[in-house]
Amino acid sequence: MVAVVKELRKAKNLTQEEVSAMTGINRQMIGRLENKEYIPSIAQLEKLAELLGFDITDLFEERTPLMFTAFRSSGMSEEEQKGVNRMFEMMLASKQQLLLRKAMTK
Repeated sequence: MVAVVKELRKAKNLTQEEVSAMTGINRQMIGRLENKEYIPSIAQLEKLAELLGFDITDLFEERTPLMFTAFRSSGMSEEEQKGVNRMFEMMLASKQQLLLRKAMTK
């Protein structure tokens, strides 16, 4: 993420001050972002993506395939299956957070 913002900002010949003025994000925060000292909010990411022309969802994509262990649902009660489904949802949400953090600190 850091590389994306800095590279695209420079490619568009924009200063941190100009990006700040165009997005409403404090210039110091943009500097901290580029120096791997700050992780922006989703709203800030949306503003940066719109200005610099990148897709936020690319930050959540892992380049290596995910592997899951399948659970045999035939022997589970409905309550157990709901628990397994909830566990997978939480795992995927955690994975997205880790991917975002990883992208932000590259």
